[in-house]
Amino acid sequence: MKLIKIKRKTRLEKRYTPKMGRLHTNVTYIKKTILNVIPIKTVHKYRETYYGQIKDCSDCILAK
Repeated sequence: MKLIKIKRKTRLEKRYTPKMGRLHTNVTYIKKTILNVIPIKTVHKYRETYYGQIKDCSDCILAK
């Protein structure tokens, strides 16, 4: 039995980019968990653009 597992979860978020303005996009979080219940840390988060490209979430600012 593995103690540490990797979970991937996608959810809809509001983002803001200077070029496009406000944007509703699916953001995927990759997290390490203990016993598949307790999250330890977020390893990576990314989003998919309208054209199918994968971009890192550090280039957008969270909407207020």
